[in-house]
Amino acid sequence: MSLDRDWREFLLNEGEKHILTYIQGLQEIIDKMKPRTVSEDRRLVLANQHLREVRRHARRMLNENAELQEKLTLLEESKED
Repeated sequence: MSLDRDWREFLLNEGEKHILTYIQGLQEIIDKMKPRTVSEDRRLVLANQHLREVRRHARRMLNENAELQEKLTLLEESKED
């Protein structure tokens, strides 16, 4: 399994995986890591914060995308009338 291939498939919309699935997978990986030093612990805390931000932005992006799809559908329907 190649991360580059999976990412390319996601960007090209060839894969069926959802962006939130990737984020959840990353969260699980981070949660399973056991820091051995204080600096590793800080890095994991920072990674968790960044992942929360990414999740929030992804949800916002998905909501905006859904709204735009609805608007497009309405425009296409009104164009047909």
